[in-house]
Parts: sequence; structure tokens; C-alpha cells
Amino acid sequence: MADETGLFIYGIVPSDVEPTPDAKGVGDPPGEVAAVRHGDLAALVSEVGLEEPVGRPADLTAYQELLDGTAAVAPVLPVRFGTVVTGRDAVVDLLDAHQDRFANALDEFEGKIQYILHGRYDEQALLGAVLAANPAAADLATQVRGQPEEATREHRIRLGEIISQAVELRREADNGDLVEALAAVSVANVIRPPSDELDSVHAAFLVEADRDGEFVDAAEEFAGPRRELMRVRLLGPLAPYDFVSAHQLAE
Repeated sequence: MADETGLFIYGIVPSDVEPTPDAKGVGDPPGEVAAVRHGDLAALVSEVGLEEPVGRPADLTAYQELLDGTAAVAPVLPVRFGTVVTGRDAVVDLLDAHQDRFANALDEFEGKIQYILHGRYDEQALLGAVLAANPAAADLATQVRGQPEEATREHRIRLGEIISQAVELRREADNGDLVEALAAVSVANVIRPPSDELDSVHAAFLVEADRDGEFVDAAEEFAGPRRELMRVRLLGPLAPYDFVSAHQLAE
């Protein structure tokens, strides 16, 4: 008996969007990407085995590459990674049940793309900045330097607390400066939570596609004077993951 299959859904797009012939879906081997159409909408899908585990790093990469590539040429509403339905009828039902919300969102996100700026502090530069700005922390650092850990345990705990609080405040200030610096060249922004204790700026920006050059220039202008304190990466253009999803609209 043949294994049962379902359809992995990547995103919702206008009905005139065609997957490129070389588009690769999830699975091993990668599934062939197709469009299931209903009215003015379509869903990008590929066939997967219902018993096949989906969640390998290669699957997430395929999901993101398909959505990001689509966002470069057409509006797309990402569907939560790992969403699998039983067949075409289930996809059509999804499109039919939420067609107005999906269509309105696609109109809203027409010509817009997402970028992410993610920064990481240089640990030594950050520590130096914290101690320079906080005499109490600098005094504690002097007291514990070269001393046995057991003998200076309380001082070390207190120093760690001061540094942690200072980093949080610095991160908040730097994210505020980032948003202010890029407000004029973006439509919206979302501050992302830190993924590491040394994270500095971490924010997603929605950008008009025809202004992406201005946005990149402004991002580089922000990062330039801060290179000694933090290393900033610019990711994009991407699908608007942080600003809209089909699941949000379907709730």
C-alpha cells in the first residue's frame, strides 16, 4: 500500500503567481512546488508523505528560500512552517474561508519586503564601556581582579548583576537609536527579543521595495560608527514574516 501524502503549504499569493521551474520544496528528495488556485488567491504547496518528518535544517532553508524568492517579485503571506493538509480540497477550503482577509493583506503588502538587522556586542569593548560609565562596577572589578573566586564571590555576583542590567539598558538604547535612524526609510518595525546575552540590536523592518537601496545605505550608516562595539548583520530582502502571516489572519 502506497504511503499517504499531503500538501505542505508555504504561503498565500495572488492567483497569477507562478512557481519558477527550479523551485524546490521540503523533503528528501525536494518536493515539486505548485500553486493551488481559488479565485484571486493561490497557495504555494508541495507534496509530502504524511508520515515523513518535516523539520530538518534543509527543510527550513527550502521554506525560507521559496518565500523570500517569491517576496522579491510578488506579495506573499507566509504560512507557519510545518503546516501540512490532506489535499487540494483542504487548501481550497482555507483560501475560500479567508479570501477577503488574505486579499486585503496581499494588497497591503504589495511592493514591500522585510529586512532584519542583528547585532552582537564585542564582549571586551562592551565590558570596557560599562565599567567606564559605572564607577561602582569599575571599583568592584578592581577588587575581584586577581583574587580567588571564593573569597570574592559576593563581589563577583554583584558585579555580574550590574553588568547584566547595564547591558539590558544599552541594548534598549541601541535598539531605540536603530529604529530612529531607519524610521524615514521604512514603513514599520518590530524589535525582536535577544537570542544571546551579547545581542545588541535586533529588529525587523518593513521596507518599500523601490527604496531598498536607501534602506541599505541608512543601515550601513548606522553600523559604521559602532563597528568597534558591535558587529551588525543585515539580512534580506525577506518575506514579511514579522509583520503578517496567514495564520494570524485566519484566527
